[in-house]
Amino acid sequence: MNSTELDISWYTTQSTFTGPGPFAEWVAALAPDPAALREVASGLVFHFWGNGDITEHGFAPQRREEIDLRYAEDIFARLHDLNPAPLDTERAPTERVIGCCRDFTLLFVAMAREHGIPARSRTGFATYLMPGWAVDHTIAEVWDAGQRRWRLMDPQFALGYQDPTDGAPLDLLDLPRDRFLVAADAWNRCRNGESDPARFVVSPDQPAPFLRGRPYLRHNLVLDLAALNKYEMILWDIWGPLDLSTEVDAETITEMDALSDLLRDPATKIDRVRAIFDDGALRVPAVIHTATPPAGVPRPITLR
Repeated sequence: MNSTELDISWYTTQSTFTGPGPFAEWVAALAPDPAALREVASGLVFHFWGNGDITEHGFAPQRREEIDLRYAEDIFARLHDLNPAPLDTERAPTERVIGCCRDFTLLFVAMAREHGIPARSRTGFATYLMPGWAVDHTIAEVWDAGQRRWRLMDPQFALGYQDPTDGAPLDLLDLPRDRFLVAADAWNRCRNGESDPARFVVSPDQPAPFLRGRPYLRHNLVLDLAALNKYEMILWDIWGPLDLSTEVDAETITEMDALSDLLRDPATKIDRVRAIFDDGALRVPAVIHTATPPAGVPRPITLR
């Protein structure tokens, strides 16, 4: 997408989801540097399944409920309860909030915006997590004023993370766009035969059909549109065209083709992205449903 100064400045302001609320001063005390903020974010969350059973790391079982914390303000509140030291203080694992890639990114974007740094969440698929697979993932984009472009940054991992596909260090501050595919690129690659939809999954060991292939490519495309409109949703939220179905009908495929083309077009400006989001079922309504893993039983949620 093309970016004007107005488009860029819009991403310096907080959303309902990223605003730190009463913890703004806690965030403001950090250095206003994207690289430093990324490193801070990587130490604030403990992934709810990426390290195995959380109870084996000293967490009480009920802390798994933290994965449904939706707003950065509430996550900062939990972090403050666990350890009120400055946010850039190294935390023990149990002093981190239980969450996933979305939460690392949400906190990074919240911290960046609080410092006036243009930042946004992007949902798509990473090819640097499990060899041979494109895995559901959410990372950040930060505007590079010097190079006049959006840079992909992964807030989840500590510096020195090695790509398991080749053993080489991955540049977490400027990810290649063929290693992280934003959802529109992933959808397009699968539609034109460049990639196999069966390799696009939440996780290879998750057998549920709606968590892989075309249904989940659709899911992430709609989530990424929402994120571009500063609705940084939880990854298991569903609304409008999103559900737990295992097939995507022809009409929806046509609609997703058009959405993918719009988001991939470098001439598309943010006002067009906001217009398509506001039109019809794609917009996030006041009441959504969320299907917390592993049960995945949708329940209604009223958003703030």
